[in-house]
Amino acid sequence: MALYPKIESSINPYRDNVQGKANEPITVAGLLDRSKQILGSAYEGPQPDWTLEEIYNRLEENAPRIAIIGGSSDHPAHIMDFKTSAHAAIRIWQNGGVPFYFSTPVMCDGTAQSNQGMSYSLQSRNAVAQMVVNQIEAHSYHGAFVIQGCDKQPLGVVSAMAHLDRLRRYRGEAPFFATFAPAHVLQGGTIPTELFAELEEVAKKAEEQGADDIAYDLRDAMDYILQCSSNTAFQGVLERAVERGLISKAAHKDYEKRLAVATCDGSGGVCAFNGTGNSSRHIVAGMGLVHPALELLTESPNQEQVNEALDSLAVMINNPVFGAANLMARNIRNAIRIHSSSGGSTNLMMHVVAGMLFGGYKFSLWDLDEIHHAHPVPDLFNYSLTEGRDIFALAMQCCDSESRGMESLFYELLQNGVPMDVDAPTVTGTTWRERLANTDHLAADNVKDNPVILSKPRRPFSGVDVLTGNFFESAVVKISGMTTLQLDQFDKKAAFVLYYENEDEANRNLLDTELLAKIKAEKRFAYDNLLALLKQNGPEHYEAWKNDDYETLFDKMVEEAVLKIAIIVSGQGPAAFGMPEMFTPMQHINANRKLKRLVTLISDGRYSGVSYGAAIGHMTPEAKEGGGILYLQTGDLLYLSLRERKIEFIDEAAFRGGKLEFRFDHIRQERTELAEERLASINKRQRLVAASNRMVGHTDAANGVVPLAVAEEAVLDYKIDVD
Repeated sequence: MALYPKIESSINPYRDNVQGKANEPITVAGLLDRSKQILGSAYEGPQPDWTLEEIYNRLEENAPRIAIIGGSSDHPAHIMDFKTSAHAAIRIWQNGGVPFYFSTPVMCDGTAQSNQGMSYSLQSRNAVAQMVVNQIEAHSYHGAFVIQGCDKQPLGVVSAMAHLDRLRRYRGEAPFFATFAPAHVLQGGTIPTELFAELEEVAKKAEEQGADDIAYDLRDAMDYILQCSSNTAFQGVLERAVERGLISKAAHKDYEKRLAVATCDGSGGVCAFNGTGNSSRHIVAGMGLVHPALELLTESPNQEQVNEALDSLAVMINNPVFGAANLMARNIRNAIRIHSSSGGSTNLMMHVVAGMLFGGYKFSLWDLDEIHHAHPVPDLFNYSLTEGRDIFALAMQCCDSESRGMESLFYELLQNGVPMDVDAPTVTGTTWRERLANTDHLAADNVKDNPVILSKPRRPFSGVDVLTGNFFESAVVKISGMTTLQLDQFDKKAAFVLYYENEDEANRNLLDTELLAKIKAEKRFAYDNLLALLKQNGPEHYEAWKNDDYETLFDKMVEEAVLKIAIIVSGQGPAAFGMPEMFTPMQHINANRKLKRLVTLISDGRYSGVSYGAAIGHMTPEAKEGGGILYLQTGDLLYLSLRERKIEFIDEAAFRGGKLEFRFDHIRQERTELAEERLASINKRQRLVAASNRMVGHTDAANGVVPLAVAEEAVLDYKIDVD
C-alpha cells in the first residue's frame, strides 16, 4: 500500500462549496460497496471504513479524487470492466484517495464496418475526449485510472488526459495525472473441425469445376485465426461461391453463422490481431502511460496487478514531470519508434498527432514523419495470424515471464542502434533507464518458441510512410503491411485509375466476379496507354506482346500481373463522410488472389489497423475540399514510387511517347465541370450522416482531424517545452 499525498492546490471546490460534499459521498460509497460485492471472496482488505463522514473528510482535505474511466459493455473490450474497476476502487480508497467511476460509449469498429456507424468512428475519438473532459471538469477530479479499450477510445482518452493536464497547468492548478490499464487480449477463435472439413469440400468442388481462384482464396481464409476481420474475407469468397453456383445462399448463411459464434471468447478483450486496438496498446505504453504489470494480459487483471499500477501514483501526484501531457511529449519519439517497429495501424498517424495537439503541442504528420525517418527503424515484430504469432501469443509470453512486451521492444530497438530516450519518465514513477536496469526476461531471445518480438530485424525499415505527389499534399501507406514481394510488385510501376465516387460503389464492383472481364469488354483503359504501361511495367514482354489485340494483351498483362490498377475511392474524407475505414473494399481485394496482385487502393478515407497489402489512405486535401483526388477519372495513369514515398499523375501524351513525365495542373482546368458534379454528389451523400456528428470545423488528416480551437491553442514546442 502507498499512501497518496494530498493535492497541492489552493483550489478545492469540495472545500469551498458544500453541494459536492452533499452529492458525491453516496456515489463513492455506492461504488465501494458494489466493488466489495463484485469481488466477493477475492476482496483483500480490512473491514469497510468508507462511511459518508470519512468520504466527506477526504473531499474537504483535497485527497486525490481519481476517476476510474471505463467503456460501454456493448464493446467486447469492456466486458470485464466491472471487475477491473472494482479492484481499482478498493485500492484507491486504501491508498487514501477518493475513487469515482464513469464510463464512455465505445463503438466497435468491427461492428460498424457494415453500417453507417463507420462514418462516426473517427468522430467518436474527439467525442470521447470531449465527454471525458466534461465529466472530469464538472466533478473536479485530479487524476484517472483508465481502462483502455479498443478502436478510437484509447487515444481519445489520451487526448483528454493531455488536454486536462495542459488546462490545469494554465490555470495554476495541480498537474493532471493518469495511468492506463489496457483490456486483456482476446484469444482468436478456431474454425470447428466439422465446419473446417465442410469448407475444404467446397474448395475441392471449386477445383473440380475450374474455379481455382475460389479454392485458393477460401483455403487462404481458413489459414487465419477466427476474428471479426477474417469473417469479412470469408464473406467475400462465399458470396463469389454462391454466384458461381458452388454453394447455395442458405449454405453460405449457415457457414457465416457457425464461423461467427466460434470467433470470440466470452470474457471479451481486445482482438488478437495487431489492429488499431493493439497498436494503441503498444503506443500508449510507448508514451510511458501504461504500467508493465497491466500491459499485456490474457485475462482481466487481478488485485495485485491493479495495485502495482495504482501504488505508483503516490510518487506522481503533484509532480509536473508526471503530468499526462508531459509524459506524452517526453516519450513521443519513443512511442513513434515503437509504433513503427511493431507494424502499427495507419489510424495512429492521426491519433498521435491529435494527442499532441490536445496536449498543447504544435505537431503534425510531418513532425511524426521526421521522427520516423530521423533514424532507420527496423521491423522487429514477427507477427503472423497464420503461424501462431498474434498478440495473444505475445501476451502469453509476457504472462509466462518470457517477455516484457514493450520493454523488450524498447530494449531491442536500443540494441539495434535506434536512439530511444531512456531518461523519459513513465507511470511507474521511474524512467525507462531505471525500468530496463532489471534485465530479467528483457531480451527478445529469451523467448525460444515462436517469438513475436525479435532481436534481429526482419527488414531494415518498418511502419507507416508518408507519401507526397503532384496531385495531393500527403497520404500514408502501411509499408509494414506489405511483404517485400508485394512492395516489389507495386514499386516503380504505372497504374491505371479505376475511379469510384464512394465506398458503396467500390464494394459492389469488387464483389463482381466479372469486374476484370467488364473492364476489358468496355475497353476502359485506352489501348495505346495499355501498350505504354506494358513497356513501363513489363519491358521484358514488350516485344513479344506489342502486336497482340486488346483482349489478348489485357489477358496476358493480368495473368503476369503486369497490369496495375489504382482503385480510387473518393469522397470519404473527414469533412465529406466522417473518414470511414476502407477495410471492406481492401479485404475484398485481399480475398481475391487475382486482384491483390494487380490492385492498390487509394482513398481520402482511412484503413482498419488490420488492413494489409497495397493500401494508401488519408489523402489530403480530401475530395470535398477540392483535393486532386476529386479530379481523377477511370483511365488516368499514376506512377507508384513507394520506396521513394511518391505517387505522381502521369502526363498521358508523354507516356505514350515513351517518356515518364509528371504533370497535373491542366487536369483541374479541364475537369472543372466534372468536379462540380462530384461535389454536388458528395454534399448530397453527406446527409446520410447525422448533422450533429459531422466533422465540420476540424483540421485535415495531416493535422490530426481535431477541432480548430484545439489546433489553434497548440503552440508549445515538444522538443523544449517539457519538464
